[in-house]
Amino acid sequence: MSEILVVDDEPGIRTLVQEILEEEGYEVRLAENGETARQAMLERQPDLVLLDIWMPDLDGISLLKEWVSTGQAGMPVVMMSGHGTVHTAVEATRLGAFDFLEKPVPYKRLLETVERALRQAPKPAELPANLAALGEGEAVQLMLNKLRHAAASEGPILLSAEPGAGAEECAQFLRQPKTPWVVAADLNRLADRPLELLAEAKGGLLFIPEVGNLTPFQQRGLQMILARRSEYAARVVCASSVNLAEKAAQGGYSRDLYNALARVAVRVPPLREHAEDIPILANRVLAQVAEQHGGTPRRFSAEALRVLGAHAWPGNLDELRNVVSSLAVAADGEVIEAADVNAMLGVSEHDTPVAMGLRIDMPLKDARDEFERTYLVALLEACGWAVSKAATRAGMERTAFYRKLKSLGIELPHRTND
Repeated sequence: MSEILVVDDEPGIRTLVQEILEEEGYEVRLAENGETARQAMLERQPDLVLLDIWMPDLDGISLLKEWVSTGQAGMPVVMMSGHGTVHTAVEATRLGAFDFLEKPVPYKRLLETVERALRQAPKPAELPANLAALGEGEAVQLMLNKLRHAAASEGPILLSAEPGAGAEECAQFLRQPKTPWVVAADLNRLADRPLELLAEAKGGLLFIPEVGNLTPFQQRGLQMILARRSEYAARVVCASSVNLAEKAAQGGYSRDLYNALARVAVRVPPLREHAEDIPILANRVLAQVAEQHGGTPRRFSAEALRVLGAHAWPGNLDELRNVVSSLAVAADGEVIEAADVNAMLGVSEHDTPVAMGLRIDMPLKDARDEFERTYLVALLEACGWAVSKAATRAGMERTAFYRKLKSLGIELPHRTND
């Protein structure tokens, strides 16, 4: 059931329109002036607005301009006036009003206009079920939920992301299918031709990377884009790898621009925060390379995947894709081994990650076994390989100590008499 907001300063007209619409099954909210209408929009956006032009506190044209500039005009707006002019009707249409009705509005014309406006109102497109390009781990799922909430807003969206973490993929996720996709790769266009970018993205999405690096002139161009984006029905998504709040506080960034961007902000997690996705992502890139270039399909060994998962990936997804693509071409044999990965990463066997003397590139059980093996060999060496003495110092019975040595593959260098 559609909800309609009726904004009119005349009580009789408000009540009459309400009765007509409710009789047809619509839900109706009423606003007696511009300020009340403004508050009603903040509470909940209706499916349609019937907006009087001449009101004592705030005229309908000014209110429509405000909704357009703040990205709140996501529903059809039908203007009403008891003494309208052609100029006013043209101005309202130019701003994006769906239609213009003269009061008193005939019963039939009112219902026909309402039905037509609701029928032609754009339906929000369904977003993809997932963001497979980034992974399916918990951190990605949490960000996915935030992106879905952000998509409900008509305003600009700011993606806070390290280089290579997937900001562009997130922006593509927000784009409606079969609509323009424009990337402002040349940031100078923001200063020289900002409205040209908007025109190219009309009805689609404009993605602006690294807005934290914009010059003052480029920042002003972006502010113009944000102010006029609704005229072009374009969504604007920006990305930044720097802390804009800190930069604005230090005077290195426009405070007004930061406030406009920060209303809807989503953080994109770096790859190290969803390392559980690395094996899936690496295998996917491997399969893509094989499909694109042919040749022998390759696969990673379990140890190679563990090495990939333990890497810090400062370049995030971009670095992972580049490394895996290179391995697919350069590695010998069908199986890509840990040594191949280490060589590609420029890591020697002695550079394996260590924490408190322990390797962390293996499952817990293997790490525990390696620790016990290292501990017991060192203990035996300290005890001159006297098993009884070492068992006592380890707090173990001699028989249990022998079993432990055997299970860990520790061979005694010579037989002892103890």
